[in-house]
Amino acid sequence: MGKELATWGERSSFEYDGSVASGTSIRFGENGRQLVTREQYIALLAHFKGRTVDIGTSRDNPPEGSVGAWLQEHVTRIAIASYVGSILVAEGYAERVPLERSRIRFK
Repeated sequence: MGKELATWGERSSFEYDGSVASGTSIRFGENGRQLVTREQYIALLAHFKGRTVDIGTSRDNPPEGSVGAWLQEHVTRIAIASYVGSILVAEGYAERVPLERSRIRFK
């Protein structure tokens, strides 16, 4: 039984097992599943450390420099930023930018 979170846009929910520190298995939609490894999270956190950027949840055209663009380049072509962003916030690695719903601030 995994942890359940709302997606970044809060229009639906998803489940995941694991953690940022150990890697996650994310489950979404009918049969969607995506693994994000510990090493991939380490690289993502190092890349965005201390920065405030767009989350980039667009399925086909995330903004350049966004978390979504990074994930599509380094992890999977599937749009998973809405899940990964929520996990990062829930586990304390980042926060939503107040009044700017499309932005994430990394600690």
